[in-house]
Amino acid sequence: MPWMGIQDLWTFLVAVLVFLALPGPGTFTLLTATGRGGVRGGYTALAGLLVGDQILMWLALAGVAALLKANPLVFHAVQYLGAAYLVWVGINLLRTPKHEGGDAGPIRMQPGRYFQQAILVSLLNPKAILFYMAFLPLFIDPKAHQGIATFAALAGIILVVSIAYCSLLIGVGNLARRRLIQHPRISDALRRVAGLFLVGFGIRLGLNG
Repeated sequence: MPWMGIQDLWTFLVAVLVFLALPGPGTFTLLTATGRGGVRGGYTALAGLLVGDQILMWLALAGVAALLKANPLVFHAVQYLGAAYLVWVGINLLRTPKHEGGDAGPIRMQPGRYFQQAILVSLLNPKAILFYMAFLPLFIDPKAHQGIATFAALAGIILVVSIAYCSLLIGVGNLARRRLIQHPRISDALRRVAGLFLVGFGIRLGLNG
């Protein structure tokens, strides 16, 4: 039986880690704040990113809750659309030319405003809420879900995994992290591994839906 109404829990954990490992606006915000403000600056920015992500997640979950209540068939349709969206994202990652880092360039931040700027970076990411709307329904069992408890479990898991991963980044050291993430070959490899994972993951969920 799905735990707390969450299906494929371990797959969910792996997927969250894969998405966190992809360099993006949040990653570069964290790197910039840590580079300029040390560990304290990094954790201040992390707090802002987490607040922004939680706001977007709960907005997305509110939409999912409305679909569950209105019509389970519509919810299943959204699941299939979500699977197709993940495949599309994966294909785009695989087709990205080598050494192109995407739209996540270095972030300019003002000392003393890491928290506020990190929240804005998170909330103003145009792809974030679409991602959450496509991603979260894939792991909700419409028959076993427990309403707010299931949604809180999903949001809580993402929160805990995000804190653990980002704390590791902060602890490793800004110079090492910057070289690792911004090195063209490593960035290409991460992008292609994530692309293959998303394509296979989306197809699997679509077939099992």
